Amino acid sequence: MAKTVTKSARKPAAKAAAKPAGKAAKPAAKPAPKAAAKAAAKPAAKVSTKTSAPKAKAKSAKKPALKLSMLKPSVNNMTVRVFARAAGFDAAETDAWGSTRSPEYMARNPAHLTPMIEDKGLPRGVLWESCAIMQYLANKHGLEKFYPKAPAKRAMIDSAMFYLTGTLYPYVARATYPALGFPQYAGEVGHSDAHPDKKSEAQKAAMAAIAEPLEVFHSFFRDGKPFIGGTSPSIADIRLAATLEFLAVIDYPLPKWATEYVEAIEKKLGKAYAEPAADVRGYIAYVRSQPRA
Repeated sequence: MAKTVTKSARKPAAKAAAKPAGKAAKPAAKPAPKAAAKAAAKPAAKVSTKTSAPKAKAKSAKKPALKLSMLKPSVNNMTVRVFARAAGFDAAETDAWGSTRSPEYMARNPAHLTPMIEDKGLPRGVLWESCAIMQYLANKHGLEKFYPKAPAKRAMIDSAMFYLTGTLYPYVARATYPALGFPQYAGEVGHSDAHPDKKSEAQKAAMAAIAEPLEVFHSFFRDGKPFIGGTSPSIADIRLAATLEFLAVIDYPLPKWATEYVEAIEKKLGKAYAEPAADVRGYIAYVRSQPRA
């Protein structure tokens, strides 16, 4: 987070033609036939219109260029892909699948994370973390529709995103990553050598914990509004909707409001949401089609 014909030229000419020239020059004072007068007047009117009021050619606004390294199956990456499209960026996407640990990638991004954008205006030339990327681009290009400048409104958007990344998403990751085949975070039960029963127990506990932060988004951050951003989706809404996409892999029973909320965002953003979401949904469908051990 990119729109006369002048009457004064006729009147003097008409008066001059109608004004008598004197007694000695009666023939000259005789008015010209009407057809001839009309024919003479029309070309003058056309010339006057074109020269006095030329039409300005509409210039199409150039889309800001954006270099984006991403992974298609990831909802974190989906977030920035949706935002880039909705904000009107001319994004050049590079699929970084399998190359985030390469020396070239690590030299630019030692955290080996995606999504990552490249921009000369950045101190180190690159930026990762989906929320930070959206905030940066919205600030740089004045995209207040997605990220308002008013301190109170912006604080609510920031709070919703930080609450998501700090509370909701860890639960979602613990609940869905085992099914998605994604590596678990170090220190998590799922990453350890614990018995499968313990891992399953931790996964179920995470699933049960998701309901509480979801309700917080519904009752507190939305507070009766269509979106966290009000009448149109903000960057916090894009981040939340994308996160909820992963829950399909474990058949999580989303509350009715959440299902309608994601549908409303997709309807509002159209292809900007649907195209990146199709990659995530396609991967989930592939995972679900595989025989389970």
